[in-house]
Amino acid sequence: MYTAIKGIYENGQVILEETPPTNTKSKVVVMFLTEEQTVAKPVHRGVKIGSLAGKGYSIPDDFNEPLDDLKDYMW
Repeated sequence: MYTAIKGIYENGQVILEETPPTNTKSKVVVMFLTEEQTVAKPVHRGVKIGSLAGKGYSIPDDFNEPLDDLKDYMW
């Protein structure tokens, strides 16, 4: 069984951030991960209301009217 546990290596010691799943003697593998600087992506918040105003887009007056194609299925 393999289990990964986060920790920090500092001044020659490994300090675990979690309790290991066993108390018995076990073999371990220690991997040293480099901290990479990541550039935060801007959060896409969708389209702003009114952002298409004045750009030639409009909603037809009968937008909310029932479609003739579906009239056989309506009550």
